[in-house]
Parts: sequence; C-alpha cells; structure tokens
Amino acid sequence: MQDGGFSDFHETGQMNTNWNYPTAVRVGAGRLREVSAACRELGITAPLLVTDPGLLALPMVEQTVEFCRTAGLACRVFSAIKPNPTGTNVEQGIRSYHDGDHDGVIALGGGSALDVGKAVALMAGQRMSLWDFEDIGDNWRQADAEAIASVVAIPTTAGTGSEVGRASVILDEDAARKKIIFHPRMLPSIVILDPELTIGLPSFLTAATGMDALSHNLEAWCSPVYHPMAEGIAVEGIRRIREYLPRVVVDGSDIEARTQMLVASTMGATAFQRGLGAMHALAHPLGALYDAHHGTLNAVLMPYVLEANRSVISSAIGRLARYIGLEPSTFEGFLDWVLKLRREIGIPEDLAALEIGDEKAARIGQMAVEDPAASTNPIPLAPGDYETIFRNAVRGHMNCATG
Repeated sequence: MQDGGFSDFHETGQMNTNWNYPTAVRVGAGRLREVSAACRELGITAPLLVTDPGLLALPMVEQTVEFCRTAGLACRVFSAIKPNPTGTNVEQGIRSYHDGDHDGVIALGGGSALDVGKAVALMAGQRMSLWDFEDIGDNWRQADAEAIASVVAIPTTAGTGSEVGRASVILDEDAARKKIIFHPRMLPSIVILDPELTIGLPSFLTAATGMDALSHNLEAWCSPVYHPMAEGIAVEGIRRIREYLPRVVVDGSDIEARTQMLVASTMGATAFQRGLGAMHALAHPLGALYDAHHGTLNAVLMPYVLEANRSVISSAIGRLARYIGLEPSTFEGFLDWVLKLRREIGIPEDLAALEIGDEKAARIGQMAVEDPAASTNPIPLAPGDYETIFRNAVRGHMNCATG
C-alpha cells in the first residue's frame, strides 16, 4: 500500500461494523468519597476491594474501606497481585471473593489491579477456566453473563485505561504467555477518575504510564479499522498528552495535569476499540518473558514500530502532527517529537537498558505475530519482521522499516 492509501482507507473502507462505547465516568478531585454511593447504585453491599500491594500502606486504601464501612458496606481487601498479573493471582482473588461472601468488586490501583479486579468479577460465578474466555473468536459467549459481578473502577495511574476496557491481560504461567480475557460485561459499570489518587506516583512511573497512554492513542490512530469516533478520540488524547505529560513529570502535584492525563489515559483505552498494533504485539511477550513494566516497554518500542510502519502511516502521522501543532507537520517531525519526549521524561532509548537481550528474538517474533494486537497493525508483519524490530529496539538501531 502506498503512502496516500492509508488515509483513503478511512473514507472508503468497510463501513458495515458495530461500535460500543464506554460507561459512566465521574471526573474530579476528591471524588473517591463517592465510592460507597457508586456501590449502592449498583446494588453492591459487600464489595471486594482489589488493589496493588504497593498501595496497602497508603491512605487511599484505608479511606476507601472507611468510606464503604461507614455506609454500611462489608468491604474487605485483596492485594496479592504481581505487576504483570497472573492466572494464580486471579484464582486467589476468586477465593477471597467467595470466602468473604462478596457481591461486587472495587478495583483500585494501576492496570494490574484493574485487570485482576475485572477478571475476578468475570470468574466469580463461572464454572469454566479463566483461559476458556481468552479473546479468540466467540469464546466470551460461553460465559454466564448474569453471573458476572459489577465493578467500580478507580485508577491510580494514568496509563492503561483498563477502567474503560472490556478485557484483562493476564499471564498464563504454564504457557509463559500473556492472554487477553474478554467479555463485554467486564466493562466497569462506574469509573471514578480522582486525580488526587495519582499525586504520589513517582516521576518515573508517571512517565512510563503516560507513554503507555500515548501508545494506546497512537496505535488506535494508526489502525486500519474503520471507526471515526475512535480516531477522533485518539488524536485529541495525543494532543493532551503532548501538553500535559512533560508538565506532570516535572511537577507531580499539578492537579490539572494529573486530571488531564487520567482523561487522556481513559481516551486511549476508549480509542483502542479500533485496535492496537506491533508495539503491544511485542510488549505482551516481552512482559511475559522478562517481567518488564508494560508501559516502559511500549515507550521504548514506540519509535522502532513507527519506523517499521512508516510506508503506510506517513500521511496519517502528518495529519496527526498538524492537529497537535508540531512543526514540521510530517512523519519525521512527529518521530522527532517522540524521541525528544522520551529523552525529556527519562525513558530509556533501547531495550538493552532494561536488561533485555536478543537471545530470544525468534521466539518473541513468533509470539508477537500470534498476539491479538498484531491483527490491526497497519502492515501485516511476519515473525521475521517482528524479530527485526525487536533486535533493533535491543540495539538502538532506528533503521528498522519493513517496507
């Protein structure tokens, strides 16, 4: 496909499609206090609070429990979650759910807690295995939809956007592979975006999670799938990230920037109903094999994947650059902005800086092509193409175009 063909697809491509858009979202500082009312609204009387272990000592967890108990809700906490959450974590969460006789979930934390919370809500009333609901074909139709518990989602990072997602990314330890677990009713019923909960996030995690939000918006923008609403949300999400991410990395107490980054993160996960691409197709196996931070992986991989897709996305990236106010408004200008942004906020330039070598390149190339995110990459890539991108990302070689 030639350069101009990509933008033409958006106007003339397949228009017989189905769209689903997110849920009730409550935005604003201090709105954590509404958590008990949100539970009551959903008929939850005994919520299981699923959270990150690193948050247990912070006031937000105690406050959430107190808000619930003051309102007469029987709230208990589950926090046995790894940064790359596993099937074992979900199984333990399900046991905690049943042991406490819970009837709903509050998912409070970063992407790991949100993903586990949603998976627990899905599985609490199912008789099948978690892996039976991997996002392949119509697997989700096997679930007893009426047995899926309601979820109130409260993100404490601005990156994954899992609070408005209908899926969870969970590591299958036996297969050493991250799997996407999907059901439409995994979408949380109420989302609370309270920027006060993100103020204490360290600058390096603010940077990495912010780049994760950028990767979601950017891959959604580049997807060949026809979805103009997602396209519009993605481009505005990227504009907000350009304006607010450097600002919030410098000053983590900037409540306006924290709010805007939470919103941009939610926008990214809304937009990627349009699909993702090679960044995530590579980040998922790398996270599974190396237990590396997902947002950091996407941030490092980003320019290498842009180069690999250049022949198809150049025109679309030029339009994006114009919208967000870059000069020159070209593919080169946008790529230069990404590289400068990464340096400015402290993102490593290559995977070697994350202690990732290329000895597993062939395996990673095969895992990437099998990842669901690969299906909406702008260019269909073979295992060898993914292997090339990966090797270049390890060594810091930017000349990785695949045609």
